Amino acid sequence: MFVWSKLSSEKWSDAWEERFAGNEALSLVITTVPHKTTIRVEVYAKRQKDVLAVQKMFGGSVREIKNRNWAALSNEPMPPIQVRGKLVVCSARTATEVAKATKEFPGREIIAVPADMAFGTGHHATTATVLRMLVDVAAPLKDQKWKMADLGCGSGILAIAAQKLGASKVWGCDFDPKAVEVAKENAVRNDTPKIRFTKTDVLKWQPKEAYDVVAANIFFDILHAGFPQIVAAVKPGGVLMVSGILKTQADECLAVAKKLGIRWDRIVKKGKWVSACGIRS
Repeated sequence: MFVWSKLSSEKWSDAWEERFAGNEALSLVITTVPHKTTIRVEVYAKRQKDVLAVQKMFGGSVREIKNRNWAALSNEPMPPIQVRGKLVVCSARTATEVAKATKEFPGREIIAVPADMAFGTGHHATTATVLRMLVDVAAPLKDQKWKMADLGCGSGILAIAAQKLGASKVWGCDFDPKAVEVAKENAVRNDTPKIRFTKTDVLKWQPKEAYDVVAANIFFDILHAGFPQIVAAVKPGGVLMVSGILKTQADECLAVAKKLGIRWDRIVKKGKWVSACGIRS
């Protein structure tokens, strides 16, 4: 594994995300530090030539990494995220740290995702928005049995949240085997080991069952091409939540799902990103 890194101004965060959106060969990680305006931008790739190409365009440094997570360890923990008074996402790693967070936020479900997990800590606008949507969707299902699928699960944060919000069955998948490994680790860390995670390519996937809730926080091109099977995985009357879409792509992307029977009831724009929640007819 190889990584390119560079310090940048926080104001360019959206520009970096847009620059690398949809590139399956590269994995972008942006690390922020509370009360500072400088961010660390990192791009991970399996092939050295891919990160060297990034270095040629933007400067920065390249190094090889072995046997460690895709994101370098942060010197400071990420601030906790409180979601609708129901969930708190924090960077706790150990049982002691989780217990401390539980004491600090009584009555909330704690989701612990270490800050060095390069697959989603809930701080990105797309993940944070879907977490809020998920809390809203789960509320009327409180006394029912419901199933949730997390497509492009990353760290597993949405799947874990669904389990803690009362889902009776949760499945998550990702194209990246490292993400699946991380998601499984996080499920154990959060006392939700029954969640099933698999390595699955959404574009080649054929759903064998339908779910009450489906979340797909993945890039526009995957959503656009994969909507037939993604929509098929949603029960009639069930909910689909999507994110990872740039504003410039939103109309085209959401229209594809609409033609397949999704009625978009809620569209949220955060910075350059769009998330949407809809019902399957």
